[in-house]
Amino acid sequence: MIRNILGSLVAAAGAVSAVLSPFRPWYDQRLGREYRVRDLFDGITATESGVLVSILLPFLFAALLVLAGVVLRSRAVIALAGLVTLGFTVLWMVRQGQAAGSLVVGGDGAGLRTGVANALAGGALMLIGALLMRGRARRRERTWTHGREREREPVEPYGAPPADQVDTWPPTQEPGMSVQTSPWPEQERDPYTGPDPGDSGTRPLPRVPYPEEDPRDPARPAHHNPPPPSSPPPPPQG
Repeated sequence: MIRNILGSLVAAAGAVSAVLSPFRPWYDQRLGREYRVRDLFDGITATESGVLVSILLPFLFAALLVLAGVVLRSRAVIALAGLVTLGFTVLWMVRQGQAAGSLVVGGDGAGLRTGVANALAGGALMLIGALLMRGRARRRERTWTHGREREREPVEPYGAPPADQVDTWPPTQEPGMSVQTSPWPEQERDPYTGPDPGDSGTRPLPRVPYPEEDPRDPARPAHHNPPPPSSPPPPPQG
């Protein structure tokens, strides 16, 4: 998001610089809007040009491309605008060099002037803005199959239920309507606490004589009944 905003601002600054460049001197004291677009293909002449048919026309077209690229977040459209600006500027320099015999930059104001520099800077800023932008987010996943990278569309984990059916979360992927239709979680049942003593159909457990003692527990040995007392031996008979 930040890269898209930064790239859009840089590209917009380049478009403004390119559009303003024809209103500044390009060569000697001649303004850029005085050069006809036709002169770029047929050769530079001294004929004056109208504003709408001057070299301003391709720069306005490039500015519209920048605006469309910012709205669509398209790096290719903004880069195309930069190439259009640089292409027409370089074409003018070629034609002007052919007409004047050479291109010079003089310190006394002769030769190439600030309008050409603004046009070149505007085209360069458009290309830089296109490089800074990230463009649209691509909703694709890349997978490797047999050593080659392929792109596939992401698959939703669960499909949306039909409008005439009620579904719960998470979806069960089973046909038919779900049992639970409430958005609240299902209440848990009470833990099992044994049979109900008041239920007549429940068979009572056998009672243990000594429930506190368990013959399987070494800490509680089993209780053994004491043996009955032995009767005294009978007296000897004389």
